[in-house]
Amino acid sequence: QLLSRITLDPKVMVGKPVISGTRLTVEYILNLLGHGETAESIIEEYAGVTIEDIQASLLNSSHSLNRIK
Repeated sequence: QLLSRITLDPKVMVGKPVISGTRLTVEYILNLLGHGETAESIIEEYAGVTIEDIQASLLNSSHSLNRIK
């Protein structure tokens, strides 16, 4: 159910996975987390983004890595 928060649309951000209803890519969220931002700081900075959106971004990435194997 979390994955329903992530959408793919060739017309939005060149088809990269994004948080539904935003132009924030999963890649961007992961980059923020990787550089030390907390989920709470991301939620404060980007209106409408929830903890579930961040969890969905992580889950989407995990699924993508599993498909590579």
